[in-house]
Amino acid sequence: MENAIIPHDYDTWHHCITVDCGLELTPDYIQERISSLQNKKDFRTQQFVRLYGQQHRLNVLAWFQRAQAAL
Repeated sequence: MENAIIPHDYDTWHHCITVDCGLELTPDYIQERISSLQNKKDFRTQQFVRLYGQQHRLNVLAWFQRAQAAL
C-alpha cells in the first residue's frame, strides 16, 4: 500500500479510516457522513471541498456508499 496522505482509492481510504484513524464504520457513522457529504450547504462539507476539492468529495462519498453497501 502506498503511503499517500490523501487516499486515492477505496482500499487505501478504508485502511486510513479503520486502521490509521481507528474509526469504526458503523451504519450510523456511515449514514451521517453520506448525508453530510451530499449536503453542499453543510459547513464541514464546504471546508472539505476547500481543502481537498470537489472530485475528492465525490470519491469519498462513493467510498462511504460502498462501505454502506458492504454492511
